[in-house]
Amino acid sequence: MGDMATHNAHHAQHEAFQHQFEDMEQQRGAGTFGMWVFLAQEIMFFGGIFAAYIVYRALYHDSFEIGSNLLNVKFGAANTVVLIASSLTMALAIHAAQIGKKGKTQVMYLLLTVLLGVIFLAVKFTFEWTADYHEHLIPGFGFVVRPEWGHSGYHVPMFFSFYFFMTGLHALHMIVGIPIILVIATMAWRNRFNEVYYAPLEMVGLYWHFVDIVWIFLFPLLYLVGGRYLSIGGH
Repeated sequence: MGDMATHNAHHAQHEAFQHQFEDMEQQRGAGTFGMWVFLAQEIMFFGGIFAAYIVYRALYHDSFEIGSNLLNVKFGAANTVVLIASSLTMALAIHAAQIGKKGKTQVMYLLLTVLLGVIFLAVKFTFEWTADYHEHLIPGFGFVVRPEWGHSGYHVPMFFSFYFFMTGLHALHMIVGIPIILVIATMAWRNRFNEVYYAPLEMVGLYWHFVDIVWIFLFPLLYLVGGRYLSIGGH
């Protein structure tokens, strides 16, 4: 009984402890539940978009295959590796806090996560989307239906409408996430997180992992239509 009281007192003394909770574990559980509620509505939102995409992909498969083959699959694959690496560095930052490593170690992993996120966005904006613009593949911005596409070419803009909306929405989630990670990194630099208190770091980690998982679904859905392989050269 005395050990339990000492344990609770230790938690209660932490500066981040909120009085409405019995201990830090209950406080962490409440925060985790709230984050999963938020992620649940995000899953439903993306799930609806994915469902619409799959329906139209089935209806206009040839058009979607043409559109998919115009994407640079190598850039998409490289960005997939980048995001998986960013999930690893995020997990290492959380683990560092859980085992009581100093804030500098946490900051290092968090900044690596941000760097990888920036690399992903740079590849997407600077290389992929810029090339799509110059090749007139953006619907509403002078999209050109090429004669060699035949009758299926009339529905290729539909594929690119899905492509830009889905990847743009994903990029927006990353753009929101990166400054939040920087705020968490600032807190880590001030040694706010340790084996007792690391909930904000863990919540941001859940969000970032979710964003990464969304891309893992987007990559095959958009880039690999029609059984396309990574060995295909060029576009």
